[in-house]
Amino acid sequence: MNPYHLLVPGIRARDHSVRAPLRYADPDGESIEVYAREVVGAEHDDPGSLPWLLFLQGGPGGAAPRPTNRAGWLDAALRRYRVLLLDQRGTGSSTPLLPSVVTRRGAEGAARYVSALRADAIVRDAELFRAEVAGGGRWSTLGQSYGGFITFSYLSFAPEGLQRCLITGGVPPIGLSAEQVYRRTWMRVIAKNGNHFRAFPGDRRRLDALVRRLQRPVMLPDGGRLTTDRLLAIGIALGRSDGSAGLHYLLENALVADELTPAFLADVAARTDDAASPLYALLQEAIYCDGPGASSWAATRTRGEIRALARDAAHPLLTGEMMERWRFTDVPGLAPYAEVTDLLHGKQDWDPLYDTERLAGNEVPVAAAVYYDDMYVDADASLDVARRTPGVRAWITNQYEHDGLRADAAVFERLDRMARGME
Repeated sequence: MNPYHLLVPGIRARDHSVRAPLRYADPDGESIEVYAREVVGAEHDDPGSLPWLLFLQGGPGGAAPRPTNRAGWLDAALRRYRVLLLDQRGTGSSTPLLPSVVTRRGAEGAARYVSALRADAIVRDAELFRAEVAGGGRWSTLGQSYGGFITFSYLSFAPEGLQRCLITGGVPPIGLSAEQVYRRTWMRVIAKNGNHFRAFPGDRRRLDALVRRLQRPVMLPDGGRLTTDRLLAIGIALGRSDGSAGLHYLLENALVADELTPAFLADVAARTDDAASPLYALLQEAIYCDGPGASSWAATRTRGEIRALARDAAHPLLTGEMMERWRFTDVPGLAPYAEVTDLLHGKQDWDPLYDTERLAGNEVPVAAAVYYDDMYVDADASLDVARRTPGVRAWITNQYEHDGLRADAAVFERLDRMARGME
């Protein structure tokens, strides 16, 4: 009997799941279910003969893609590989984080739970799948954004499982604190603002008018108030290939005779509401905590060092993906996690995410796209780590933004050729 079912035209799939310890240091303690979907090209009569490619989604807190058609990088990958789309622990179908976790465990218990959902544990989960579905054989990985951070954790803790690795916009800033990371990425946010307002000078006037309008209360469809911080957070889109144009279209129809349009309010609510993926907000700073030391709201502290980023500046700037404390008061869906996030940002006893000595002896071929103008992952920090890690070959390009993998399948194809050529 064929174990695969037709998922969408051109793609067959089957489901896999494993039970994993919540904390690998306590293998007999609490466990969670972790899910992954295997997808293969429908043209392959014997998919079992194909090599494996594990896809590591960006985030943190992002579920694996749910293909609705065969296109883009996945189409290119399915010609050569069978692909495992892993829902990282706490996301998608892998025991997703829900507000009930806080209700049942309390804030301290929920914080301990969330702290067990980082890259080091995701690597251990992947190793369970490698034993289960790949028979213990080596496989290749494709890490987008945060998936590249996970890749370096994989290279640190289980390189014996890896054939080759591809990374798109995700060589992690190993050796930098959260504070040092945000000092760099805030400057990239400022540069993206400059690019946007040069391209669409009328948007400067439109944004200033919106900020003035918010001096009177404005409610969003999700029940939250549209504050200045929440408005400026639409700037997260500036790091995407189509983000600047999309923001322009959003702003040009925002105000009609001093009235905010329903379409604008609905769009802003959707763009700034992370309730569907709370780990993205909860762990945004924790992904930079590589060993002991609290992040202590590093994004907000470093923002305060730069006058141009002040919310009460004469001409306020759009912000980026930084997750500041206001999100847990201004976004209703994140309010249940307010105490949890305070505990996580004050947590001192983080486990290491990388083994720098092991990385210094790396023998796994790694092909990495480093986007020169990346707003989310500092290219200079990425290149420093790439230079210090044997086996890493960087492709430096300003042809793409952070979402290059989604924008053009040629990104995957080039990295795959690079990595195979390194063996």
